[in-house]
Amino acid sequence: MTLCAAIDIGSNTTRLLVAEPVDGQLKKAMEQRAYTRIGKAIDGKGQIADEKVGEVGAVVATQVRLAREMGATEIRAVATAAVREARNCEEVAEAVGAAAGVPIEVLPEEEEGRLSFLGATKTLGHPAEGLIGVVDIGGGSTEVILGSVAEGVQSVRSWPVGSGNLADELISSDPPSAAEIRRTRDRIDDIFEGVEFERPAQAVAVGGSATSLRRLVGAMLEYETLERGIRVLCGDPAADVGRRFELDPTRVRILPTGVLLLEKLSDLLGQPLQIGKGGLREGVILDLLNGSLEGSAERVAV
Repeated sequence: MTLCAAIDIGSNTTRLLVAEPVDGQLKKAMEQRAYTRIGKAIDGKGQIADEKVGEVGAVVATQVRLAREMGATEIRAVATAAVREARNCEEVAEAVGAAAGVPIEVLPEEEEGRLSFLGATKTLGHPAEGLIGVVDIGGGSTEVILGSVAEGVQSVRSWPVGSGNLADELISSDPPSAAEIRRTRDRIDDIFEGVEFERPAQAVAVGGSATSLRRLVGAMLEYETLERGIRVLCGDPAADVGRRFELDPTRVRILPTGVLLLEKLSDLLGQPLQIGKGGLREGVILDLLNGSLEGSAERVAV
C-alpha cells in the first residue's frame, strides 16, 4: 500500500487528501478541510496577517498529523494564489512550514495549472480524447488549462480573480441581491472581455465552487443548471441553503460568484462543464506516485 498525502493551502480553504493507487485509479482514504479564508486576511500593505499565518500553520500541522496517522509515506504541501500574491509570501510559507513540520511549496501559476489538469483528466472515469479544457475556480484565482491526455498541457491562462475575492468585494447581502448579481456579472464580463479560447472537445470544472455545485444541480454545469444554482443561492440565507444541501454556510456565501465565473467560462469555451472527480490535490498525489517531480517539489519522508 502506497499512501500519499496532499495539502492545499488555498485562498478559501486548506484541504487534505490522503489517497493510494488501486487498479490504476486513486482511492481516497481520507479528506479533511478547514475554511481558513487566508485570502481575506491580506492587509493594506499586501501582507497576510501574523494571526492568520498562525491559524493556518496550526491547521496544516493537524492535517500533517492526520496524514501520518493514516500511514501516508509522503506528504506534499502546496500553496496557491493568496500566498503566491502576498508581499510576505516567503515568510508565510516558512512560518507555516515550521509550524507543520513540512516544507510549503508556493506553486507558480503554470505548475498549479499542470497539476490541476493532471488531477482532472486522470480521474474522469472515462476515456478522454482530443483537446480538453480544465476550468479551476479558486478563492483568489481562476485558471483555464487546455491540453490532452496524450500530449499534456498546452496552455495555462490565469486571472487573479476567484470566488472569494469577488464575493468579498461585491456581495454583502445574505442572500445576494439581484443588483449584486448584476454587478458581479458586469465585473466578470469586464475581466474576460476579448478573451478567446480554442474550443475543446470537452471541458471539466474543478475547485471548491464546482464540487459544491454537484449537490445543488448535479454533475453537469450548463447554462440552465448554473442559472438554477444562482436562483437557489439567491433565494434563502446562506445558513438555510447550507442546511438544505449539507454545505458549509461559509462556502454558500462565496458560491454565487463561483457560479457566475463558471457560467462565463463555459460560454467562452463553448462547452458545458463536467464537474471533475479530481483536481489540484489529486494531481499532486499522482505526481508523487508517478515520480515526475521534475525538481519542483520536495519529497517528505514520514
